[in-house]
Amino acid sequence: MNNQNNSNEPRNQPPVRFNFNNNRFALMFLVVLMSLFILFFFFSDKTVTTEIPYSVFLGYVEQGEVESVKIIDQLEIQGTLKGRGGESTLFKTTIPYFDSELIPTLRSKGVRISGGQRSVSPLRVVLEFMPWFIGFFFIWFMFRQIQGGGNKAFSFGKSRAKLYIDDGKKVTFADVAGQKEAKYELQEVVEFLKNPSKYTKMGAKIPKGVLLVGMPGTGKTLLAKACAGEANVAFFHMSGSDFVEMFVGVGASRVRDLFEQGRRHAPCILFIDELDAVGRTRGAGYGGGHDEREQTLNQMLVEMDGFDTKDGVIILAATNRPDVLDPALLRPGRFDRQVVVDMPDIQEREEILKIHCARIPLGKGVDLSKLARATPGTSGADLANLVNEAALFAARKNKTTVDMEDFEEARDKILLGVARKSRVILPKEKRMTAVHESGHALPHYYLKHTDPLHKVTIIPRGRALGLSLSLPETDTYSRSKSWLEDRIKIMLGGYAAEKLVYNDTSTGTKNDIEQATEIARKMVCEWGMSPELGPVAYGQEDEPIFLGKEIARHKDYSEETARKIDAAIRSIITNALQEVEQLLREHKDQLLLLADTLVERETLDDDEIRALLGFPKRQSRSEEDGGKVSHPEQVKT
Repeated sequence: MNNQNNSNEPRNQPPVRFNFNNNRFALMFLVVLMSLFILFFFFSDKTVTTEIPYSVFLGYVEQGEVESVKIIDQLEIQGTLKGRGGESTLFKTTIPYFDSELIPTLRSKGVRISGGQRSVSPLRVVLEFMPWFIGFFFIWFMFRQIQGGGNKAFSFGKSRAKLYIDDGKKVTFADVAGQKEAKYELQEVVEFLKNPSKYTKMGAKIPKGVLLVGMPGTGKTLLAKACAGEANVAFFHMSGSDFVEMFVGVGASRVRDLFEQGRRHAPCILFIDELDAVGRTRGAGYGGGHDEREQTLNQMLVEMDGFDTKDGVIILAATNRPDVLDPALLRPGRFDRQVVVDMPDIQEREEILKIHCARIPLGKGVDLSKLARATPGTSGADLANLVNEAALFAARKNKTTVDMEDFEEARDKILLGVARKSRVILPKEKRMTAVHESGHALPHYYLKHTDPLHKVTIIPRGRALGLSLSLPETDTYSRSKSWLEDRIKIMLGGYAAEKLVYNDTSTGTKNDIEQATEIARKMVCEWGMSPELGPVAYGQEDEPIFLGKEIARHKDYSEETARKIDAAIRSIITNALQEVEQLLREHKDQLLLLADTLVERETLDDDEIRALLGFPKRQSRSEEDGGKVSHPEQVKT
């Protein structure tokens, strides 16, 4: 990207670091000074002094060989001995006890006597002066940093936004698969910046802000990178959490500095990732209106559309929680457009797989369209991870190409969890798990409104002892009542199979009962599918904005209605259980055959089950009623 900026405009400078070359003289001066100081104290005295015992010293005194002495603090004696050739010998001795006769004896022998204090140890002097040297060096270093970094040490309120620099590896809209509507909205913004006269002559105004909304992993940040690669204007990017600090007022100061940089580089784009970190609804925090985050948000609102706003600065933001954002932030004039970045459909998933598979060697039998159909509800990030895991599996097996079985194994690992084949399971428990999973699998072939069964396994994956996986043939965007009822029957199939074969049930039905009850509750309270209660919504979710998650359901109905809701939920569950029990009882021989085969082979796919039970090979069909699946339907034990 070529930024069209004037030469006199300020540019983002890299952070100033300590340059050893520029400060070499000062460092060398400090080292030499300390070295001279140490040498002066340690090596200034070149004389050799002999240490002798106190008793020997007294003997020298009696013999008259001591010429002079110097008594140090009544603890030590330093002196000279008379030499035979006229040379004096230096000595020292330690006084071990208080000797009252020492001075009279020395006087009687004519010894010159003097006194003094013990000299300070050179090491002690060095240790006492060391903090002063360190403090001097630290102050000098901070002064150099402040002087060279434009007062950087105290620039808490400066924006941390980074200017996008074209390094030859820019991302464009061609690198973003699918998301045609989102790319169209962003391409128009980029075109507005490139050629504003095309729109201004029609009286149109440039949008102030564009908010990218979507689930995690759908490509919001990738679209922002594509905008940076397509636009020939300055592009600043930062995270919403970069505004908030523990110091009050820092976030607002950084917002002001960010927009000031944008105005200096106008026209430009400011990208704020994870906007919900700073843009949550005001009044929801524990600090009230004086909360640091709310002050930051208030400053952002003023900068986006206040008295002192200017054209040429577009705010591009991304979030996966638009429901917690402040309404003032979402009004026209601030974020004029909300671009929904949705989960990819089957065609977009195939395009995404092609982009990620372009850099790996594919085998001849790899069918990306089949892989796209087998991964409903996955995001672009999930598909990128799937391709990477498949390449890792192939490399682990020392293969030269990535085959379809590697993709299958990678998909099962991501969607179902890591297979724990080393886990030791007792034969009795393994048999019960096989019966349970057969109870989930068999109803797929007799119920009309179900997704095709893909695989059933009793190999533990994740926290499940076994699971049955069904995949929809097409992307669906809603579900019918008949599909939900059949789904509940499949979930309760494991419970019914255990009860039919063993006349007992296990704790492995916990997750099945929870899922079935949750679907039944939504059918009654949210989707109006209960004939007794009708199309009325009961209970509102209590979701505090500050917490950002549901913590309870608000009971806005009477106790009598609550009893009716409980009865309706129990009726849905009971009827589904009775029907699936009757189905499994009628086909008990197939149930046992499927369970025995699972014990022997551990994993069976749809074709193997059809061949085992005598069902015809499944033909691909498209459902007449639609419905979107957010993830592959799986029943875990």
